[in-house]
Amino acid sequence: MALGKTFEYNSHMATIYTHQDSNIRKTWLLMFFFLVIVIAIGWGFSWYYDNSFILYIAVAFAILTNIYSYWNSDKLVVKMTGAKPITRESHQMLWDVVENLSITAGLPMPKAMVVEDPAPNAFATGRDPEHAVVAATTGLLQILDRVELEGVMAHELSHVGNRDMLVSTVAVVLVGFIAILADFFLRMTFYGGGNRNNKGGALFLVVGIVAAILLPIASQLIQLAISRKREFLADASGALLTRYPEGLASALEKISQYSRPMKKQSHATAHLFIANPFGSGGEAKKFMNKMFSSHPPVEERTRALRG
Repeated sequence: MALGKTFEYNSHMATIYTHQDSNIRKTWLLMFFFLVIVIAIGWGFSWYYDNSFILYIAVAFAILTNIYSYWNSDKLVVKMTGAKPITRESHQMLWDVVENLSITAGLPMPKAMVVEDPAPNAFATGRDPEHAVVAATTGLLQILDRVELEGVMAHELSHVGNRDMLVSTVAVVLVGFIAILADFFLRMTFYGGGNRNNKGGALFLVVGIVAAILLPIASQLIQLAISRKREFLADASGALLTRYPEGLASALEKISQYSRPMKKQSHATAHLFIANPFGSGGEAKKFMNKMFSSHPPVEERTRALRG
């Protein structure tokens, strides 16, 4: 019996480490995808305006953005969410829970932070375990007991251990820049000059408008594909860490009962949180959330945990 449990544990660990490698590959693929998209847009602009200098700017922009997103994505997420660092004295229970779980998981203790918001939620960010951040909202700390908080923080630390944060935080920056580029392209297309009078220019105009509309949608779909699978894996990894799946299941149920959105929400950072920061809303909104949310339905997650 003990041998069977050991085998099950080691098999799960192998899955987690495989997932780490997979996330690192996904990050490089995402950055490569962004590089290709920006260079393609730059080439299109340089042809449209007959100015090769635009292509050089696009290449430099893509490379610098990739580098910046890798090294500073955690700082950007912290700023966007309004998270503030804590001390053991200011938030002893949260500090102790994060510290104890980090030791159990064999991870360096991440920076622990709090977001002043009545909506119960939590997130993790950072490019690697040595530069990780875990944060909880004040609303989460008010409604959860220690066991439930351990379940949530174990989930977030699982993202750290699984290297989920790397691909997710890079996605925040790159997807945001793609949306900006799409908007910039549309403005330049309508208000700029270029070869619009010839047949090729007209075709480029149509293709450009379609691309500008579809690129943000494609970026959002990439986020969804990344996020839903990793939430289930982090739930399982967190349950393995605490050895008590009911703690996280109970916490998820409490979190889901709060229907109002967070005060500071963004589609760029929504997939980083343990629950949808836009709230649940009515039945129609719940259906839309199930289709387009970066998070699986709570019912499916709790069922998997208790199963």
